[in-house]
Amino acid sequence: MKPLAARAARRLIAGFARAVTGVSADWRGCRPEPQQRVYFANHASHGDFVLIWTVLPPELRRITRPVAAAELWDRPGIGGFIGREVFRAVPIDRDAHRAGAAMAAMSTALNEGASLILFPEGTRNTGEEPLLPLRSGLFHLAKAFPHIDFVPVWIDNISRVMPKGEFLPIPLLCSVTFGEPLAIDPAEERSAFLERARGALLALKPEALVE
Repeated sequence: MKPLAARAARRLIAGFARAVTGVSADWRGCRPEPQQRVYFANHASHGDFVLIWTVLPPELRRITRPVAAAELWDRPGIGGFIGREVFRAVPIDRDAHRAGAAMAAMSTALNEGASLILFPEGTRNTGEEPLLPLRSGLFHLAKAFPHIDFVPVWIDNISRVMPKGEFLPIPLLCSVTFGEPLAIDPAEERSAFLERARGALLALKPEALVE
């Protein structure tokens, strides 16, 4: 029964996301190819991973798992059902002291052949800065899996569709832009890689693309 309900929920969520946001994908730096990847993106709303997942072709959706907060997506009730059964999320504890467990969970998913959707800011950005500093987990993951493409993704407008504290979405057009995959240099230091990854994300902002 659960697999049938999960399939129905996937179709419903994808359709609802498209209807509310009119979301479009711009594969600017790579193509939607069926290969293992880590998609790392800016984070402004609980709906972020839904938009990325929605614009992926069906064959990529089947192998792509969002990395999501355990307190939201791995609990009893509808949130847990959506997280575990619908999106097959990799639940992590966002407590800084559990960083090792989060890295282990992501590594296990990658070793099993999954692609990941990851938000390296670590928390939703609700301030004026376009992007918060990236946490070191992205570097450690890239270091451990140098053969996997790390694709920067910019999500535009979702923070206005799902403002903090609002329950119902506001219909607005959104876009998801995929950049050129990053490859880590074996000798590259953490700060240099994270700065390069941050720059790759900011370069995908609509304002930056116009300039």
